[in-house]
Amino acid sequence: MKVTIYFGHHKVGSTALQSFLFRNQITLMRAGILYPGVESESMSYMAARLLEHTPLPSGLRSRVTKASKGAPPMNAREPHNALAFKMLAQANNGTPPPWHEGLPGVGQMVRAMQMQAHFLQPETVVLCSEVMANFGPRHPDMIDKVRDIFPEAEQSLYCVLRRPDEYLVAWHAQRMRFGDKVRAISDGAADHYTKTIHFNYKSVIAPWVDRFPGAPLHIRNYADVLASGGSVEDFFGTTGLSLPQGLKTSLRANESLPRAAMEIARRANHDLPAQEAGEMRHYLLTSKKHITPLPNREIEMFGGSLRAELAEKFVPIHAYLSELTGQDAFFPDIDEMTKPLPIPESEAVADFLSKIPLNSLPNDRLRDFIQGLAREYAATA
Repeated sequence: MKVTIYFGHHKVGSTALQSFLFRNQITLMRAGILYPGVESESMSYMAARLLEHTPLPSGLRSRVTKASKGAPPMNAREPHNALAFKMLAQANNGTPPPWHEGLPGVGQMVRAMQMQAHFLQPETVVLCSEVMANFGPRHPDMIDKVRDIFPEAEQSLYCVLRRPDEYLVAWHAQRMRFGDKVRAISDGAADHYTKTIHFNYKSVIAPWVDRFPGAPLHIRNYADVLASGGSVEDFFGTTGLSLPQGLKTSLRANESLPRAAMEIARRANHDLPAQEAGEMRHYLLTSKKHITPLPNREIEMFGGSLRAELAEKFVPIHAYLSELTGQDAFFPDIDEMTKPLPIPESEAVADFLSKIPLNSLPNDRLRDFIQGLAREYAATA
């Protein structure tokens, strides 16, 4: 049996790949590729699909997550994120995030996967979790635990990395999307990230390499993933897994904030009560119904001096990646990291604010908030 482990990174198409694996779980299983569940909810949902229940039941509603009607359970869609979050929670005496509820202990989750492999006898097991990118720096023993789920299998590793300036913007937007109260990228957030897995890619990769000696290692540049057709196409093409016929496409499940709206979301998280901040974020995530923002690819989030500082800090990390993968430059366009984009963020934000139809906002509190921000930007123009 073979095991292929996708262990990261964030914001490089992992949700699309998980969506594909989940939507085609039964078809792939019949073709010898197992995307295993980890607990009772995920395996019960799998059984309902095997019995061809129509319509399929949605995830169990709870007072915490309030899952929408018809939504498959998150524990079934992203089972290995559930496992990774539970491993981190147990190590840190914490709890998994609320969208992964009712998880048993790690030992039970591991046994659930082992029993599926034992009775279903797949040719290949696919484990897919960007959350596992967090294991290396502080919890490398967790990598051992992942390896030892199927210790006799032929194991291989797959990871996708994005040029750090592009990645940091995407990750920062993700944090704001989930309501985190953060500083602006140009006001300290970028410097904070340089000390984490979100910039130090060596701290993500090296512990996995050390603990899987001799295992096939696929470290992919996100630009190449996009050029190959996307995360699904690249994962299966790179790892050599054959796809059966009749598969469903993945769904876009992780919408991002436009760069021009990121500062609006950031301020909302800081300045508004939680409910109104959530309403503001939802409005911004769906704003294309009302607004055409300036293009992301033209909006500068760092500034020239910060770009130069980040590029210098990334030199040894990039050298490690290039040597590991046997390339002259893992990111062939790494020099672009130092080049500011043409439109300052402040200009893009002011443009976005000017395009918001006030009558499209859901309540007076948000209208007052947007008008206040627009006055601020007009005064500093």
